[in-house]
Amino acid sequence: MGLFFGLIGALVPLNVLAELINIGTLAAFSMVSIAVLILRRTHPDMPRAFRCPGVPVVPVLAVLACLFLMLNLQAVTWIAFVVWLAIGLAIYFGYSRWHSKLGRGVE
Repeated sequence: MGLFFGLIGALVPLNVLAELINIGTLAAFSMVSIAVLILRRTHPDMPRAFRCPGVPVVPVLAVLACLFLMLNLQAVTWIAFVVWLAIGLAIYFGYSRWHSKLGRGVE
């Protein structure tokens, strides 16, 4: 796996790699901000390891800021992001389907 990503790092221009890293990080931060909103609504009494100030304003502003930054990235970055996301989801759900204790009937 390291050889594969080493080849990508050697062959893909640095600005393209930087944009791919940016869109991945922004997407992840957006999902965390959305999760904060959902958990505060669905499980308000759940103990929390950290506190988010200004809920719901701060998470909503974070999502909007991330979306704004993501929308200003090039189309090729979006295409690569969607392809990598599809590959990752296929691996995730494929692995979970074959290794699920529930799916195999193991208790």
